[in-house]
Amino acid sequence: MLVILDKYFKELTINELYDLLQLRSEVFVVEQDCVYQDVDGKDRIALHILGFKDDELVAYTRAFKPGQYFSEASIGRVVVKKEERANDYGYDIMKASMVAVQEHFNTAKISVSAQTYLKSFYKNLGFEEVGDAYEEDGIPHIKMIKYQ
Repeated sequence: MLVILDKYFKELTINELYDLLQLRSEVFVVEQDCVYQDVDGKDRIALHILGFKDDELVAYTRAFKPGQYFSEASIGRVVVKKEERANDYGYDIMKASMVAVQEHFNTAKISVSAQTYLKSFYKNLGFEEVGDAYEEDGIPHIKMIKYQ
């Protein structure tokens, strides 16, 4: 079971910040073999949702108010440590992130820029495809929205 916290940038400890950047790099840069600028300057305005198992960060997302990334509120950098994916922590962290968006930003309408191979994962969470697929950092993506 995950212990999930949501924090704004200024509330993160140095260790939490280091761990979330390390996890994102481990998955998005190394595992997916994608060279891109993960530290993009947006972490300072994001709400960070952290999922811990036995005090180790194993799942993470970041969320934005409407207008900060997309016109809708949005969730991104959805990541689960490779060794923990069989535990459905992706669903746990996304459900917690959707609740956090509702509580912090007072909206249930949420966008994601989903890697296309994860469409069914997001559909299971109530998201719908919007528009055509596009490439982002060399990986096929599609915009998906959860309307309520």
